[in-house]
Amino acid sequence: MTPLDLAGYLIAGLMTAVALWRMPAALWGDEEDRRRRALWGCYAGFALALWTKTRFVRVGLNDSPVTDLSVLIKHYTATIAILAILSYIVAIYGRYEDEGDIPRHVRFARLIQQVAAKASVATLVLLTVLFFTVVDRSTPSDRFVADHAGQWGATLYMSVFYLYLGAASAVCAYQWALATGSARMRHLRVGLGMMTFAMFIGVGYTVSRTLFLWVSVVDRPSESFALDFDEVTEAAQVVLFLFFAVGASIPALSNVRRRAKLWRAQVRLHGLWYELMTAFPDQPFEPPRPLRRELARFDTPADLRVDRWAADIADAVEKLRHYVPDTLLPAAEAAAGGGSGSPLADAYWIRAALTARAAGAPAGAAAAVSTQHATDQDGEVAWLVRVAAAYRTVTPERARQILDMCDATGKEQPA
Repeated sequence: MTPLDLAGYLIAGLMTAVALWRMPAALWGDEEDRRRRALWGCYAGFALALWTKTRFVRVGLNDSPVTDLSVLIKHYTATIAILAILSYIVAIYGRYEDEGDIPRHVRFARLIQQVAAKASVATLVLLTVLFFTVVDRSTPSDRFVADHAGQWGATLYMSVFYLYLGAASAVCAYQWALATGSARMRHLRVGLGMMTFAMFIGVGYTVSRTLFLWVSVVDRPSESFALDFDEVTEAAQVVLFLFFAVGASIPALSNVRRRAKLWRAQVRLHGLWYELMTAFPDQPFEPPRPLRRELARFDTPADLRVDRWAADIADAVEKLRHYVPDTLLPAAEAAAGGGSGSPLADAYWIRAALTARAAGAPAGAAAAVSTQHATDQDGEVAWLVRVAAAYRTVTPERARQILDMCDATGKEQPA
């Protein structure tokens, strides 16, 4: 196996990994979010195209009853992937609310929207006709361009594909270059810059190969020169897809930190949320489940689930206020070391309130509860995470001691 063959497997694996990584967002995202689906279609299409270029798959398909089948499949999947990326370009840059002075890049994207699908269908039809009529497929080839250099049929066939590929690369390079200049966030500029660079490589790749094929019709090159040229341009394409895959992933990687934070929040909140929802089973939308099963759910985004749990906890605390006396709050604060606004004090209050309700305390007027310290949803979740951590340290015996402290005040429970 040559280094180029090994690089082909690695880049195909990388693109496949990116496609699998982005697949959940495409399959379970918003029904109206065309951008995610279009971008995922691009990853998936190029992953399939790259696998057909690997040596094992390429040789197997080329030696099949349909000679050089890997070439046709590669161009089919690449054409579909290109249509997907053009659809992504349109979804991103073709929207503009003010119909007055429309920016140039928006007008350009809308023009692409009008011709992209028709050009893709025309390319697929023309490639199919040329492949089965004018391309010399008398013997299987290993390196299609090098093996068919000087043949006008293969040159015409490849020129059709390279025209489509080169035009799409130029469109993407233009739009992403503009977006790079206006991007405010560093990670977005880096990602768009890498994708722009990849598309410039794509333009050079298609132009150089088209020129090579047509020059070869006039002056057929030696076999060694044709093979060397094919390998050099194939290496350039490997670099192209490397920059494209990494560049397209960098903006998405910025969300990994937030997703990890949400995952940790679910792990830390689950114990408190689970006990409260068990006490009030009518509170949640669905019956509470063990942590392992909750983390394995993909039907609800993590941020929505965490927000829902925070709301469930707040609602449960509101219900618990009817089963405890006003004296529970100062007793919990005293047990926590004095002062208000302590996560441990809130944890004491919740554990003691649950204990009182489980012991049969009658419902009454709402008791006092500590004030909310958060100013937004993220702040509330962060506070509840601290409360949940403290809650895990509170034993039932300690909760009963705090309730005994309330009784010692001589005040009656709310009627």
